[in-house]
Amino acid sequence: MSSSSLPATERLPFHDSGLDVRKRVDDLLDRLTLDERIAMLHQHAPAVPRLGVGAFRTGSEALHGVSWLGVATAFPQAVGLGATWDEDLVRRVAEATSVELRAFHRHRPPADGDAPTSLQAWAPVVNLLRDPRWGRNEEGYSEDPVHTARLAEAFCRGMAGDDPRFLRAAPVLKHFLAYNNEDDRCTTSSGVRPRVLHEYDLAAFRPVVASGAATGAMAAYNLVNGRPCHVSPLIEDELRRWAEPTGHELFVVSDAEAPSNLVDLEHYFDDHVESHAAALKAGIDSFTDHGLDSGTPVGRLREALDRGLITEADVDRAVRRQLALRFRLGEFDPDLDPYASIGPDVIDHPDHRALAARAATESVVLLKNDGLLPLDRAASPRVAVIGPLADVLHEDWYSGTMPYRVTVAAGLAEAVGEVVRVSGEDRVELRSRTTGRLLGDTAFDVTDWGDDVVTLRSADTGRHLGAKHGSLVVEEERVKSWDVHETFVLEPVADDDGAVLLRNVLTGRYAAVDQADGRVVVTAETPGAAERWSREVVRDGAQEARAAAAAADVAIVVLGNHPLINGRETQDRTGTSLPAAQEALLRAVAEVRPATALVVTSSYPYALDWADEHLPAVVWTSHGGQETGHALAAVLLGDAEPAGRLPQSWYRGDDDLPHPLDYDVIKAGWTYQYHRTAPLYPFGHGLSYTDFAYRDLRLSSEVVAQDGALDVSVTVANTGARPGSDVVQVYARATAARYEAPRLRLVDFRKVRVDAGDSEALTFRLPVDRLAHWDVDRGAFTVDPGDYEIVVARSAEDHVLVARLTVTGEDPAPRAVLDRDTRAVDFDDYSGVVLVDATRATGDAVAPVDPALPATLLFRAADLTGAVGVEVEVARVAGSGQARLEFHLADRSLGVVDVPVTGDLYTWTKAATRLRGAVDGVHDLRLSLHGDFRLAGFRLTTSPPAADGEATAAAPDPA
Repeated sequence: MSSSSLPATERLPFHDSGLDVRKRVDDLLDRLTLDERIAMLHQHAPAVPRLGVGAFRTGSEALHGVSWLGVATAFPQAVGLGATWDEDLVRRVAEATSVELRAFHRHRPPADGDAPTSLQAWAPVVNLLRDPRWGRNEEGYSEDPVHTARLAEAFCRGMAGDDPRFLRAAPVLKHFLAYNNEDDRCTTSSGVRPRVLHEYDLAAFRPVVASGAATGAMAAYNLVNGRPCHVSPLIEDELRRWAEPTGHELFVVSDAEAPSNLVDLEHYFDDHVESHAAALKAGIDSFTDHGLDSGTPVGRLREALDRGLITEADVDRAVRRQLALRFRLGEFDPDLDPYASIGPDVIDHPDHRALAARAATESVVLLKNDGLLPLDRAASPRVAVIGPLADVLHEDWYSGTMPYRVTVAAGLAEAVGEVVRVSGEDRVELRSRTTGRLLGDTAFDVTDWGDDVVTLRSADTGRHLGAKHGSLVVEEERVKSWDVHETFVLEPVADDDGAVLLRNVLTGRYAAVDQADGRVVVTAETPGAAERWSREVVRDGAQEARAAAAAADVAIVVLGNHPLINGRETQDRTGTSLPAAQEALLRAVAEVRPATALVVTSSYPYALDWADEHLPAVVWTSHGGQETGHALAAVLLGDAEPAGRLPQSWYRGDDDLPHPLDYDVIKAGWTYQYHRTAPLYPFGHGLSYTDFAYRDLRLSSEVVAQDGALDVSVTVANTGARPGSDVVQVYARATAARYEAPRLRLVDFRKVRVDAGDSEALTFRLPVDRLAHWDVDRGAFTVDPGDYEIVVARSAEDHVLVARLTVTGEDPAPRAVLDRDTRAVDFDDYSGVVLVDATRATGDAVAPVDPALPATLLFRAADLTGAVGVEVEVARVAGSGQARLEFHLADRSLGVVDVPVTGDLYTWTKAATRLRGAVDGVHDLRLSLHGDFRLAGFRLTTSPPAADGEATAAAPDPA
């Protein structure tokens, strides 16, 4: 939908399609009043009728199909698309999604507000799947930055289209930065030291932005190193710097209500005017805050201007970026826009249905197979499909409304004829001990989702029991709302065998019987005030499943999660185990039918130790959208290859995973790169129905310079009896690094399809800079000279061929610390420290996690020759006790600096002391922090300090 047109006699320069876009943007910007420009800083930018400019809003959800707008093609979740390892397929999925978004934009009324459906798509999610317990695991592509960036770039190119001038849709990368936990997400800080920042978290965003494929980014809810992402200097220093060579600026948007969170939840600023000003100056161009109520955030920004906290130039800079994007989307050139003619018939188009089927099929991963799969139609005519996900498909929060649903049971029945369908769920009656009445006048099928959380589905209507407005209702066919009203806990009563209490998870309140009229209400605050219910099992789900399995030739047990229960946006998982009732159901079925295949349909990995040990076959798929059943049936029956490969590690149940808030992938040991215990199923794992052999690994050069490149060649042969797909994975590792190098690091990959008996020769171009690590001394990426291994593998644990590579160049010099500033965060190792903000605007510092305990920083191989003094930059709020900073070598103390009180966390001063004796040579330098203070940096000096042992002068804010 284009902006309103002015009469031809009133056409203005910004309407002239022959002018350079920058001139058109400047012309339109100059014609807008200050109030009109400020109003454009809100998500819902109003129309400017006097100029013929229409209303505009930022943001439509399009992660794996258009969502929240009605029926649209539903593709597999992003983690499922990640499992395809197929860039071309991901690009095509994005293309179909953007085509449907164009149809909604032009032919359907907006969901809210005055502006048409936005062509700015808030996708893809580029956050890395560091912790499989993350509630939003389903939204990311993988745990690896190279894999994630490649698929994200493909998605962005599919969304944007290939017209050199106009965009089909404008992809926005989410969520910047280091966002991988839901619990308390708006107030937790991700501690990301420089190596982790540059080698891991930024590494997923950098290539996508630098390629020009992305048009924008969304800031994350969390804090990084103590500073909210919405005021992070990394927006300008990194994101926008990467985009400069592309010729287009990134348009950066806030996440919903995050600008207000800067004050309301994070208490980072004293008032909203100050916080909104800081966000704008940090690079936020559009404020998604207060929903349709633009008046509140716009009023704050107007006051910020009046108070001198921002300038008109700050406003213009953000509005210019918005207008530039709108020109690229064709808003002001409807007659030239090549995508303007897209009609409504593209929504749920047959071609998109076929693409959804292909994407769902390509994402299926065969985790284990002892020969049960593919199923032999002749030998296994009787199939029992069992489990709570056997005959149902669930939508996640960012799913569109599926136009149809093919369940696993339905897909198999369509392929092989009638199948037995058993949910394996208990059917229970809950009867009031007070009135004797049956709850809801119906029995309920109970689904266990783990952590004692269940849903109760009416046996009569199939609708869910829910708690709304203090009453119990049976009305929702599906669980899909931001506030989930349909989850409960059945709490046993210790002194009353057979009785349970019914507690609603959302409200925390219990069901009770209103003494006045006998109605069941959900208002009881305590167990003592709750109604007791007699729980009678009228159908034993496990027993029914056992009977069905015993009568079948093969059992397919379909287990997994509901995307809106227990692990979802705003809620992380507590662990990786299957729900207890699901695990028990699986074991019961396998006991009577050894020919049992487990199909896990989930948003995230599970610990499947028992299944892997006892079952002949295990399969995983994400929630695959409308075509899930057709896809799984095709793979289970061998009509399609299991072409998926895991995009993240599946850990064992007894693997003690690091704390969810430990973002230091290096020290904590996250992902295949650093995890020290072998997973159950590694990153990149996936079996095939055919066999592949790798041979003839060759490097174009076995010795290469630090700034060089080489070709890695390998031949893949299909030695099996049927065609198949394989993902050739190329990893690298340093064999004797001076730093803590990854165990292995993906540097390239390619998905290939090879016919039976054929082979394919592949060549990968490998720039040596892909072997680089972030050098904390230089503050830049560097490739150390030395020996490396190039590994061709089937997964991160299944290495097939290895070649040695030598990189030549100048050996790294010792760390330079004399008469130059060394940032405290540029340590090589540490213990007991937390990364914090040096100022509200910029800079990082360190502080002890517990001021009562010493914290340590290690700086390896520092050249201390000639050092006689040390100067430190510190901040300390007045408090009890002393604070000091000690400098050590391995065999002696060098000196102690007493830390003075500065009065505020962001008030910095310098303190100094003379070293104890002469120091020569290269040493590992250790700093010990005692007490409650912050350290921004230090400097070893070749001259004695001006005032030994005392503060010297107030220091500028550290950058």
